[in-house]
Amino acid sequence: MDSLPDALLQYILSNMTAAKDVAACNCVSNRWKESTDSVQKITFPRNSFDSILKTDDDDSDTIMKTDDSDTIMKTDESDTIIRKMISSFRRLEELVVYSPFSSNGLASWMAQVGSSLKLLELRMDNLASEQAVVEGPLKLDCVGVAKNLETLRLWGVLMMSPPKWDVFPNLRCLEIVGARTDDATLCHALRACPNLSNLLLLACEGVKSISIDLPYLEHCKLDFYGPGNSVLVLTSPRLLSLDVQGCSFIRVPETRFLKTLSISNIAGRVYMVDFHNLSSLESLSIRGIQWCWDALCIMLQQARDVKHLFMKVEFTGNESLQPFPEIDFVEFFNNHPKLQTFDIHGAMFAALCQKNSLKKLETGFAIPCLEKVTITVRSPLNAEQKMNTLESLVRYARVLKRMVIRILRMKSNHSSADDFCDDICRFRYMHQHLVKIE
Repeated sequence: MDSLPDALLQYILSNMTAAKDVAACNCVSNRWKESTDSVQKITFPRNSFDSILKTDDDDSDTIMKTDDSDTIMKTDESDTIIRKMISSFRRLEELVVYSPFSSNGLASWMAQVGSSLKLLELRMDNLASEQAVVEGPLKLDCVGVAKNLETLRLWGVLMMSPPKWDVFPNLRCLEIVGARTDDATLCHALRACPNLSNLLLLACEGVKSISIDLPYLEHCKLDFYGPGNSVLVLTSPRLLSLDVQGCSFIRVPETRFLKTLSISNIAGRVYMVDFHNLSSLESLSIRGIQWCWDALCIMLQQARDVKHLFMKVEFTGNESLQPFPEIDFVEFFNNHPKLQTFDIHGAMFAALCQKNSLKKLETGFAIPCLEKVTITVRSPLNAEQKMNTLESLVRYARVLKRMVIRILRMKSNHSSADDFCDDICRFRYMHQHLVKIE
């Protein structure tokens, strides 16, 4: 192994990121051991120190429960191993730690390699723990030492007080998955990242009303966990994609470059949406149990040039659950002439299937761009009108390539459900080159 050319040895080490693999290189030869100082990326998986966390009297392969003092002692041991390992590298640029660690351990690592790090990913695991308060410096405060970070990913974050961060001038990507926080603390953390282009906040609990102002943000995904009544104001003039879950009031004033938009609320109602300009929007996804009809109409009116539309909203109404009002078939498709793919679920499909919605059909009417339509059917009510709507889609969508009909838990014990299914099967047989039943 010592005869390997330097270039080949460096190539092998540069593609080796798992901590156990890097440690094993030290046992190959003195030359390999000396060369590991050039490692720039290292990952400590969740099970990196399982052998340390096993109790001395463990005669089986299972991990025994230990008391708090034993757990702290063994976490300190893993902290020391990580510190010794990363201190042997000349310039570490990427550090990923999924194994348990303490805040004191993290502070010691950051003191050694924080200035060179470009990517830092940590599984914090302190959401339900009091350690973050009593064991020394807060883990989030320790992260602030790595001022040259370009990517920061955190898992399981307790953020109930503003982290002591100055500014991350180079940070472009911030991802936080699983967090307990509040409005002021989250705003403070985001202000320390003024140049973000990618922001992902998933399963964030405790956010009630937040205003985000990030001038360079391009891709944003926000998932606020809770009753679904959060308020969001987002000002990002370069925004290209936005995915929001759990908000009832949404205001995004600068959206002229927005191409992909997804709004979902599975716990509460969507009362109000305010987007200034959706002329560039190509893909729109609308999901939720209940949307106010005004909010839904605003989205559909502003997204006239959308090419891909997904709609799964069960009810409308400002307070009580109300069915969708009638939607004119011709008017809807005339207002969305560029629509290429359309995924439509029960309530919206039923609204398009009212007996008056096909009255305006004229000889020159056409759906010019629709190539694929997916329809989810859940009820046999108004079966005749629904079959007429299916026939109209096939007849007037001149470039239609595929229609998928999903029959999902048909809600009826009456024979009409069987008759409706038979009608759909006959329809599929007549248009078997286009229609697929799932």
